[in-house]
Amino acid sequence: MAKKFKVKLIKSTIGCTETQIATVRALGLRKTNTEVMVADNPANRGQIFKIQHLLTVTPVK
Repeated sequence: MAKKFKVKLIKSTIGCTETQIATVRALGLRKTNTEVMVADNPANRGQIFKIQHLLTVTPVK
C-alpha cells in the first residue's frame, strides 16, 4: 500500500458544486495542472473519491 499519493488537478472546477470546490481547496489544489502530495489515510481517500473525476492520482512509495 502506498504511503502517499501524488494528486493532480486536471479539470477545472467551473460548474462543480460548492462542496466539490471546497474539497479541491482542502487538498491544497489551486489551479488546473497543480500537483500536491497527500498522505494515504481514510480522510484523504474520501476526499479523492469525492472529486475523482477532476483528478489523476498516482501512488508514491
